[in-house]
Amino acid sequence: IAARLPPRLEGRWVSTGCEVRPGPEFLTRSYLFYTNRLFKALQFYYWDPSCRDPSYSLVIKGKLRLRQASWITRGATEADYHLHKVGIVFHSPKAMREVASRINQTSGEGCRGFLPPGRSWAPGALYEVLSAKTERDCTAALGFAMHELSLVRVERHFQPLLQPQQSGSRLVEELYLGDIHTDWGERLHYRPTGYQRPLQSALHHVHPCPACGIISRADEHHPPILPARAALPMQLSGSWVSTHCEVRPAVLFLTRYFTFHGNNHTWEGHYYHYSDPLCRQPTFTIYASGHYSQGIPSSKVRGGTELAFKVTQARVTPMDQVTVLMLNSSEAGSCGLAGSWSAGVEQDITATNGCLALGIKLPHTEYELFKTEQDTQERSLLYIGERPTDGSSPDSPDKRPTSYQAPLIQCAAASEEFSNYISLKYVGRKDANGIEALKPLPVAFLLFIALLFLRWD
Repeated sequence: IAARLPPRLEGRWVSTGCEVRPGPEFLTRSYLFYTNRLFKALQFYYWDPSCRDPSYSLVIKGKLRLRQASWITRGATEADYHLHKVGIVFHSPKAMREVASRINQTSGEGCRGFLPPGRSWAPGALYEVLSAKTERDCTAALGFAMHELSLVRVERHFQPLLQPQQSGSRLVEELYLGDIHTDWGERLHYRPTGYQRPLQSALHHVHPCPACGIISRADEHHPPILPARAALPMQLSGSWVSTHCEVRPAVLFLTRYFTFHGNNHTWEGHYYHYSDPLCRQPTFTIYASGHYSQGIPSSKVRGGTELAFKVTQARVTPMDQVTVLMLNSSEAGSCGLAGSWSAGVEQDITATNGCLALGIKLPHTEYELFKTEQDTQERSLLYIGERPTDGSSPDSPDKRPTSYQAPLIQCAAASEEFSNYISLKYVGRKDANGIEALKPLPVAFLLFIALLFLRWD
C-alpha cells in the first residue's frame, strides 16, 4: 500500500456499497473533484439498509484547498473547504413532508417556510438549502456538514487478478475522508481525526464491484438503486481478522483478530495497536476474552443484530519503550504488577480489574451491534458497531452503536488451521527470569497468512 502526499483527488470517487452513518442513516456517495479545486458531491439517502428505497439526494458544490500534512492524524492531509451551494431533490412526498417539517421546526428565521405548507411534491424539483451568495443555510436540520473534507488520505494498492488465465494485478485507489461523529448533536462542529469507509476511484476500483458502476452513473434525479442481496443469518462462529490497518478517532491505528465459539458463547479478541497509519510500528497488544449473549434483531438499525459482550479477562503486551515507561509509572494496583513491565512480555491485568492507563476496566459489559454480509467474491464479512467518537465505551444500552466499523473478514473454512496457527503466532523471548515470554509476530504477516487461506479456500 502506498499513500500519496499530497493526495491527488481529480476524478470521480464512489461508495462501494450501502453505507451506514450514526443515526442510523443509509446512504451512497459520488464525489467529483475537478482540476481547478472545485468539486461536486452527490449524497443519496435511503429509507433502508440495502440502499434500494431512496428518500432524497443532496447536490453539494464548493471548493477544496489541500493544506499541510495533519499533525494529529499521521498519514492524512488537512484541507479547507468552502460550500457554494447545496440543493435537495425529494424522491417521494413522504420524504418531502418529513424534511420540510424538520427544517421548518428547527431552523432560524431565514428558513421558516422553506417549503410552504400544502406545497405538493414535484418529482425532479431541486430546492436550495444552502447558498453562499444569499447567506442562507437550512442544512442543520438535516444533520448535514461536510467536515469530512477537512481530512483526506488517498491510498493506492494493487489487486491480484484472481482468474486462472490472468496474471498480474490491477490498480485500486481509495479515498479516505474524515469520520462522522457518533453523537448527532456533535456532528455539526466536529473536526475529524479518523476516517469513514473509503470511496474508491470510479476508474481504479476493486473488481468486481456491482455498486460502483451504478453509483457512478447516477445523478440527483436518478439515485442509485443497489442490487438486492439475500439477508444472511448471523453466523459468528469462527475467526475474523482486519483486512487493513484501521484508524480510529483520537488517532489510534490498530488491527483486530477475533474468535467466537458458538457452542458455548465465548469469545476472544486480539487488538494490535500501532503508532503509524500502515500498522508497522507496534505500541501494545491487548488480548481480551469473555462471553456474549444470544443476538436479537435490532429495532433501530435494520439488518443489524444486538448483542451484549462481557469482558472478564485481559492481558497486555507493551511493544515499545514509550508504552513500557507509561505502564511502569502507573499507580500501583491500577495496571498489573507495578514497575514490572518490559517490552514484548505479556502480563495479565485481570487481578487489577483492568488497566487504568489504557482505559481498560474489568469486568466490563459492552452493548454491541453486529451484522454479517458477503462480499462480491462470496467471502464472509463481519461488521462490529462503531466505537463512540468521544473515546468512551458503549457500556449501557442507550450507548449501543447505530453504525459500523470497517469489516473483518472470515478466515474462511481454514478457521481450525488458522486458530491453531494463531496459537503459534508468538515467538519465544526470554523474560528477566529466563522464562519464555510472548512476543507477537507482525500482524501484517498474520494478515498475509489469512489472505492465503482465503485465496486457496
